[in-house]
Amino acid sequence: MLPPIHTICVCGAGTMGSGIAQVMAQGGYRTILFDLSETVLEKARAAIHRNLWVLADKQRITQAEKQRIEGLLLFTTDIHHCMADLIIEAIVEKPEPKAALFKQLAVINPAHTIFTSNTSSLSVSAIASGMPFPERLAGLHFFNPAPLMKLVEIVVTDSTAKEVTDTLVDLVKKLDKTPVICMDAPGFIVNRVARHYYLEALKIAEEGGAGFETIDAVMEATGFKMGPFRLMDLIGNDINYAVTVSLYEACGHPPRFRPSEIQAAKVKAGELGRKTGKGYYIYP
Repeated sequence: MLPPIHTICVCGAGTMGSGIAQVMAQGGYRTILFDLSETVLEKARAAIHRNLWVLADKQRITQAEKQRIEGLLLFTTDIHHCMADLIIEAIVEKPEPKAALFKQLAVINPAHTIFTSNTSSLSVSAIASGMPFPERLAGLHFFNPAPLMKLVEIVVTDSTAKEVTDTLVDLVKKLDKTPVICMDAPGFIVNRVARHYYLEALKIAEEGGAGFETIDAVMEATGFKMGPFRLMDLIGNDINYAVTVSLYEACGHPPRFRPSEIQAAKVKAGELGRKTGKGYYIYP
């Protein structure tokens, strides 16, 4: 039996990493947020503080709860501080750095530590293949913005131990989120199904059928909370494009998953969406 989870370390303090760290601290867990960049860490600290202030202002949490949550967070650039019962990796969407990080963390963590990746589409099995403990590795895929989105995909491989899966399901439920278990496969569930929401919208724009705003307005009018272009800007065009490329390659280059030239150009120009101030829209 695995011991209870008390301490969680989130590696990568970008938008997803900081959001996941906030979720964990709100759930009452001692949370370590690690990043090599002090600048990125300070930005994450400010974002979490701002989010908690909004929750307190709206009386969704008390000032005492806000202080308690902030007291559970440790921000660090020192990887030797990354000792926890659960590691959640949320770094660059490439398999090699993820596997290298896990191997580095395995040296300083106890034998019961669970290792998880927040990858959107990369093969969890491939990341686990070179690890000395593939049975303790799984995918734990949160959606942006992590504090608001309820769904969490728990991605298991042929090697993932049942007690690891059970522990992750229990954790997600304690966070008041909805766990969905899926086997490791390209795009998992959500990103594979949702890919056409983005790609068909991009194709319409490429063909001159309608502009970004019109497509978004029509989709929102039919019941979607956010049109595809506003959603891509929120997620980040670099991340969204990387998922498409990953899925396209993993499935053998089917035309239905071909990456969009419009989005490729946005990424090349650094127009990544809200985080850069410009994507399909301009942000203040």
